[in-house]
Amino acid sequence: MPHPLTFSSWAPEFLVIFFVLLGALEALRPLRRPKRARPRRWAVNLAVTALSFGVGVALVRPAALAAAAWAQSQAIGLFPWLALPLWAQFLLGFLWMDATFYYWHRANHVYPLLWRFHNVHHVDPDLDVTTSFRFHFGETFYSSLFRILQVALAGITPLTYLAYEIVFNLATMFHHSNVALPLDLERRLNKVVVTPRMHGIHHSVIGNETNSNYSVIFSWWDRLHRSLRLNVPQGQVIIGVPGYLLPRDNGLWSLLLLPFQKQRAYWRWPSGRPSLRQTAPPVENPRHLLP
Repeated sequence: MPHPLTFSSWAPEFLVIFFVLLGALEALRPLRRPKRARPRRWAVNLAVTALSFGVGVALVRPAALAAAAWAQSQAIGLFPWLALPLWAQFLLGFLWMDATFYYWHRANHVYPLLWRFHNVHHVDPDLDVTTSFRFHFGETFYSSLFRILQVALAGITPLTYLAYEIVFNLATMFHHSNVALPLDLERRLNKVVVTPRMHGIHHSVIGNETNSNYSVIFSWWDRLHRSLRLNVPQGQVIIGVPGYLLPRDNGLWSLLLLPFQKQRAYWRWPSGRPSLRQTAPPVENPRHLLP
């Protein structure tokens, strides 16, 4: 197996190139029409992202790598106990990381305290590549505890962790992007990975649509847990959280303070009307997937 540093040394430049490429494709083939002016929104998103990345680089990655190194040195965790060869540890470890992150993502929607922070990501009124890492730095901070447990319980190798982190970031940018892929291509891709149309439903203003499609890389986890939702036409998807759609709600200070303030009724419009889909979506079958 190659040394982990061979993965991490070139990753930042590659991720930036992929980010710029997706931004260009969004301009050429947008999936949804933007509701807000891009420059100010992008500036806010990149500022929140910078704070989140700062915590990630300073805390989450070192903590996860330290846990991986410790688990390997002590032969602790599921995979070392099974005495699996390194290639099997890598493949199964990669799947373990993605499957357990499904549960972590779902927990951030289910538990009110976690949702206070995760909501900062969802209140973005538009969805594009700049939304990819727009997470409150507090969420990034406490996610380090999850990462330590995730890595240590399975005995994940440092190489597996770094490889997963790179693919995780690429997948996150891809499925948050506002790129209109050819429908047939997206349907094929979605049998394996999370795609922009699938994740767009996860950012819907309809609560039970937001509470679906939790997967990050592989779409299998939603299929296995029956949390997959593909039958909402993209023309009916409105992005955001109804209780936080005012322009001032997406200012930098508003986002940073949001988890610490009294929470509004998330799934009600400013008028007080509940956010419900007025017309039932088509019955889910292969002819209607990702319409």
